[in-house]
Amino acid sequence: MPEILLDDKTYVSAVGETVLDTLNRSGATVPSSCHRGICQTCLMRAIDGSVPAESQKGLKDTLRVRGYFLACQCTPTETLRIERPGAEARRLAATVRAITPLNHEIVLVALECSDMGDYRAGQFINVFKDEGLSRSYSLASAPGIDPDLTLHVRKIEEGRVSGWIHGALQVGDHVTISQPLGECFYLPSDPEQPLLLMGTGSGLAPLYGIIRDALHHGHRGPIHLYHGSSHKDGLYLIDELRALAHKHASVHYHPCVSREEPSEDLRRGRVVDIALSDLTGLGDFRVFLCGHPDMVQSAKKRLYLAGASLKNIYADAFIRSAA
Repeated sequence: MPEILLDDKTYVSAVGETVLDTLNRSGATVPSSCHRGICQTCLMRAIDGSVPAESQKGLKDTLRVRGYFLACQCTPTETLRIERPGAEARRLAATVRAITPLNHEIVLVALECSDMGDYRAGQFINVFKDEGLSRSYSLASAPGIDPDLTLHVRKIEEGRVSGWIHGALQVGDHVTISQPLGECFYLPSDPEQPLLLMGTGSGLAPLYGIIRDALHHGHRGPIHLYHGSSHKDGLYLIDELRALAHKHASVHYHPCVSREEPSEDLRRGRVVDIALSDLTGLGDFRVFLCGHPDMVQSAKKRLYLAGASLKNIYADAFIRSAA
């Protein structure tokens, strides 16, 4: 009979029994609700072994490619080593290689981490100030392009971690980080698919990684990047993104400001409003959102109502609070 390995324990699955049934019968605590593969409460990740395709039905492709499956729908045919969501985020040691201002409130932090292994542009890591205090920051770097991990850290008033990064962290310092997390990344499964990337403030970080990663993998479909801020001095990497758009005809870069009269090279308004006025056929797009949680939730709703598929909207749900 197939065995299920979880939390250093081994569970033997009975004939026709799902992973969830096996674990529940054996006394393991696994969150679950509908038992029909709808609520996704019983989401687990296979580290070793293959899960049947039906156990991944309805999951986003970024979850499937990382081995996630629904325990209530998985009747194993071979031994599986599995883990709970987020368990892969073990802590790693990193060294600060550079701290570079991007504008008046955002710095680029470059980290060398020899134990990082594989990661995806657009994922995020947790940075620990001390044992009990950490914050999540998206990766602006792309594997195969950037030698170091890079973060865009905005200084938050009275922020305990961002204040430490801006005011005390030095090149050469050693810091503790997590392994990468999150599902907001590019997959080269459909190189012709149009992409919509939308962010505000330091929410540009994962989008900067994703757009370069897509091009690195030969993406041929149109790529529309909308980056917004209330004022022009909140924007950054303008020259780099314009150069990228100039080099690649498929890239369309739209810097936007919402609270001042823009110069000729900027657009006036909120990124969601401008994108919706520009684009049609959103049902064909893969969408990446990053920025203030309120903006992300509002944009997700409006894009869905405009025809975008929720399955094709990617936005990690970590909260940028008191950074």
